[in-house]
Amino acid sequence: MDEILKKLLREEEELQFTSFNEDTAWQIGSQLVKESINNNLPITIDITHGERQLFHASRPGATADNDEWIKRKTRLVYRFGHSSYYMGQFLKSHGKCIEEMYLLPESEYAPHGGCFPVIIKGSGVIGTIAVSGLAQEEDHILVVQTIRDYLSQNN
Repeated sequence: MDEILKKLLREEEELQFTSFNEDTAWQIGSQLVKESINNNLPITIDITHGERQLFHASRPGATADNDEWIKRKTRLVYRFGHSSYYMGQFLKSHGKCIEEMYLLPESEYAPHGGCFPVIIKGSGVIGTIAVSGLAQEEDHILVVQTIRDYLSQNN
């Protein structure tokens, strides 16, 4: 379990932006939509900056439940400053649920993969990029790979 947590923390250290704005959100969101079309993925995509929603899209097969999952995953990332997948694996490594460890209701905070913090180098978390609709590890991998691709093309 420690190796998974270390890997997830390394992703957060590696995948940081020098800047992030509406155009960045559009490019990343559009890439996620393109990926979902090419692979027929039934997902919802959401990108925020603070309390502003900069991008939101749902593909065929996604439901209103996916919107609710995204809200809960996003709330978790803003609360803890780590990816929702990291938080889920962290809790699992301690054999506890979020309600036991932090007195937070899972109905409001979802420690399940798919939401990644938008981190500005030297500043911290300023937003989120979230996907819901696949198995949680697949949601996480899709977001991480899209961020990695964007940063490799734009740095």
